[in-house]
Amino acid sequence: MEVYGAGGAQGPQPIYPRLAAFSVDAGQTVHAGTPRDQVEISPLGQMLDGISRLPEIRHEKVEEIRRQIVAGTYETPDKMELALERLLDELHGW
Repeated sequence: MEVYGAGGAQGPQPIYPRLAAFSVDAGQTVHAGTPRDQVEISPLGQMLDGISRLPEIRHEKVEEIRRQIVAGTYETPDKMELALERLLDELHGW
């Protein structure tokens, strides 16, 4: 037996053969079986994307609420009921 290198008789070959290049013009239909790329985003990536879409913090509003909490005027029965309703609605949606 004679060995002439690691490439084999025909030289190195790709692990995955190349797919033929194709293009799709506007209005054409892509048929099943046509190779397509696919991206999967992890749950952590989805969470970070959601965080990046949150609105900016309104610092004036935060300071006003802090003052109300310190003064003892922030928590009212109406606000507590509304918060509880929203929490139950959110939990019900799970």
